[in-house]
Amino acid sequence: MPDLLDLLHSTFGFNDFRGVQRQVVDRVMAGDRTLAVMPTGAGKSLCYQLPAVALEGTCVVISPLIALMHDQLRAATAVGIRAATLTSADDNRVETIERFKAGDLDLLYVAPERASAGHFRELLSRAKVALFAIDEAHCVSEWGHDFRPDYRLLRPLLDSFPDVPRLALTATADAHTRDDILVQLGIPTDGLIVAGFDRPNIRYAISPRQNTTQQIADLLREQPGPGIVYVQSRAGTEKLAAQIAATGRPVRAYHAGLEPQIRAANQAAFVASEEMVMVATVAFGMGIDKPDVRFVAHAGLPKSIEAYYQETGRAGRDGEPAVAHMFWGADDFAKARQRLGEVDEIRLPGERARLTALGGLVETPSCRRALLLRYFGEHPPEACGNCDNCLSPPQGVDATELARKYLSAVFRTGQMFGAGYVESVLTGQSTERSLMNGHEALSVWGIVDGEDSALLKPVGRALQLRDALRTNPHGGLEFGPAARAILKGEEPVSLIVPPKRERRNRRDSAPNPVGDPLFDALRTCRRELAEEAGVPPYVVFHDSTLREMAAARPQSREALARITGVGTRKLDAYGDAFLAVLRQF
Repeated sequence: MPDLLDLLHSTFGFNDFRGVQRQVVDRVMAGDRTLAVMPTGAGKSLCYQLPAVALEGTCVVISPLIALMHDQLRAATAVGIRAATLTSADDNRVETIERFKAGDLDLLYVAPERASAGHFRELLSRAKVALFAIDEAHCVSEWGHDFRPDYRLLRPLLDSFPDVPRLALTATADAHTRDDILVQLGIPTDGLIVAGFDRPNIRYAISPRQNTTQQIADLLREQPGPGIVYVQSRAGTEKLAAQIAATGRPVRAYHAGLEPQIRAANQAAFVASEEMVMVATVAFGMGIDKPDVRFVAHAGLPKSIEAYYQETGRAGRDGEPAVAHMFWGADDFAKARQRLGEVDEIRLPGERARLTALGGLVETPSCRRALLLRYFGEHPPEACGNCDNCLSPPQGVDATELARKYLSAVFRTGQMFGAGYVESVLTGQSTERSLMNGHEALSVWGIVDGEDSALLKPVGRALQLRDALRTNPHGGLEFGPAARAILKGEEPVSLIVPPKRERRNRRDSAPNPVGDPLFDALRTCRRELAEEAGVPPYVVFHDSTLREMAAARPQSREALARITGVGTRKLDAYGDAFLAVLRQF
């Protein structure tokens, strides 16, 4: 058995394990069954890739998306691991099967649909299987936010090879989902390893949606590097992508309505780029294994906190600073409540709780990260120092009286007008419509002025979020079940008024904030090598590796081998090219 630390360095270029990696790898090497819950960017794939190299036989990796498998295949091959995918998109399936039977593969990636089929089980019996790795394991649970029925069919396959260790991996699973994964995949409770959910390098920020295009444009001005903007509709992705393109930033759109070849081309362009923005629906999901995404923006409310955590987790997988910014509107919550009507009775309480938790996240005046981590059962400090509320504490305002006035205006105008009209009645703005309706004679006409008038939009959002107001099919506001308690003064309404947003300097968040010409030269070298090899730049080396090179300035292959991320295979493939650049400085 090779020494694991030696293998870790020679294959991946790392001098030591991170976090719980060692604990997970030791269980795999001992033949145990394990569920590892590790945050995105914590190095989950290494937990099966390293044993795959160390053990005799092939590690079979069950993964939900072809794009994700191909990304991981590319990364594994780059460090010298013998890997292949067996999918409907591969034209070398016969060759892959022969390599597998001959023992020439360390890793074989397959989809759950193929893995659960009888003929695949028969194929596995003809070779030595060293390990089953079930990636994105939350898909096996009906309680998970990305449930995939085919994952429920994996247990018979796993049980057919009782002596083969099994490793389930996920970044997103609350306690209920974790328990379900253990049962569905036949893993004992003492096989659960939870690394924690914190992503300290991500700065979380949440803002009410006002002018989405302008808000996204401001974010892009501050954030260089690749990024993802999640939009709730297919048409919305196309529209926003066109608006971003007008600014000169490279951009692509991605949604399920595009032709498969266009989706694939757009994804490939994004993965290879160091500056592109992808505007996408959540169809652009788990298949993204791009470590250098510098920001993720939501132009609307995500489906749940689990979905939000997983989607924002696509930022900063390389451990470098990244930003997650959500822009939400009251209508998002109204639509989410409408969708609850389509949920079956068994799942309804859980879905309601998820929506309530999202409401708490967008409204909290305290640390966003602490709220997120408590949702997943952790006990974090009260403040993180890296979210909008910690960096610029918002002001709390008691808006109970103003909320009662707002509800009174909705009631007295007949529960049929939109927010803009209700606000114009409260501030006494005379229009032909208000004259025609006789609303200028109402007791609520013009009863809000001064500083209170600036709070009307936030109050309207807060009332819709709390389900005190709902939107009818024609866009008019009407009472929801929470209105009565607020009107009677039994339920207080507090508002969070965020501080004025300061514009950040784009240079502060650039990959090379100090403007080191050596670092820029190393990036140029990396880009040229990546183009020549037909791989994304990050497959060659991460920015953090180039930054360490620029700081240490190694002048020999031996010194370069000591840089984090420079394994034997990459030293042989790229070492001389980078040393030539380093020697110029």
